[in-house]
Amino acid sequence: MSEIAIEGMTADDWPAVRAIYEEGIATGLATFEVTAPEWEAWNHGHRPDCRLVARDGSGALVGWAALSRYSARAVYSGVAELSVYIAANARGRGVGNALMVALVVASEAAGVWTLQAGVMADNPASLALHEKHGFRRVGVRERIGRDSTGQWRDVVLLERRSAVAGIG
Repeated sequence: MSEIAIEGMTADDWPAVRAIYEEGIATGLATFEVTAPEWEAWNHGHRPDCRLVARDGSGALVGWAALSRYSARAVYSGVAELSVYIAANARGRGVGNALMVALVVASEAAGVWTLQAGVMADNPASLALHEKHGFRRVGVRERIGRDSTGQWRDVVLLERRSAVAGIG
């Protein structure tokens, strides 16, 4: 995939974003969710200032990234949890890297000083992507949730501190 364009997500992107989210759900490695939410619920749960989509050279949406608030408490206003999802036919082609670079820039411009992620322990591609972009492992939540088959799964907690905020 030679050309990847990153742009802000709009409500019109939701059908493609949701389809990619559902592909991630189907892997059993991306989330404990079993269905993608409706737009209204997803929109309410994600920060409006840090939502990105990736398009390939043909203009097809091939990935997305977004931030969710960590907490409603003011003291945590600069802490956000991230999600990155790549279309099945675009994995391993640099889409995640392009989204992560852009999301870090957007998050810092929005005043986020800590990005955090919870990645299933048996998702090496996602763990590698996060670590490539300065995330460090801060712990493992053992058997924190059950997947769609009922199997208990571990989640690796990762965080990235912003160098812009002076705490990186």
